[in-house]
Amino acid sequence: MRSIIVIAHNLRSAHNVGSLLRTAEGLGIKRVYLTGYTPFPQQIDDIRLPHIAAKVNHNIAKTALGAEHSQSWEHRADIDKLLIDLRSRGYVIAALEQWPTAQQLHNYRPPERLAVVLGREVEGLEPDVIESCDLQLMIPMSGHKESFNVVQAAAMAMYHCRFQP
Repeated sequence: MRSIIVIAHNLRSAHNVGSLLRTAEGLGIKRVYLTGYTPFPQQIDDIRLPHIAAKVNHNIAKTALGAEHSQSWEHRADIDKLLIDLRSRGYVIAALEQWPTAQQLHNYRPPERLAVVLGREVEGLEPDVIESCDLQLMIPMSGHKESFNVVQAAAMAMYHCRFQP
C-alpha cells in the first residue's frame, strides 16, 4: 500500500487543521505534519502556555471529532529540516499549488512514498517552499474562483493519490 504523508505549512485556522486531520484519518494517510505556525493539538510536554494550548486544542477538536487522537500527527517548526528527513526516507515531495510548472492532479501517477505539502489559506505556499519541493501538483479550476479551500484541495489530492492504481 502507498505511504502518503501530508504536510500543512503555515495554516492559520485551527478548524482547518481539525478538518484536515479528520479527512486524513478517513483516507488512511500515514502521518500529518503541522509545520511553521500551523496550530496543533495539545501534546505531552507542550511548550505553549497551558491556556493557549487548551484553546487551540478545543478549536481543532470541534472539526477533528476525535481524529486528533486517532490520526498520527506531529508538529515540526522547521519545514526545511522535515523535507530533508523525508527525502532521506525515500519520499517524493509534492507541493499542492497553482504554479506555472505544476502537473494537473488527475494526470499524476503517485510513487509508493509521497509527501504532499499544503500552504496558507489565502496566499498558498511561499515560493521558496514550492521550489524546495520535487514537483508541483495543481487541481484545475472550472469556475471563476482561483482556488479551493485548503482542506477541500487536500481531500481531492489525498483521495487521488491514495486510490490511483
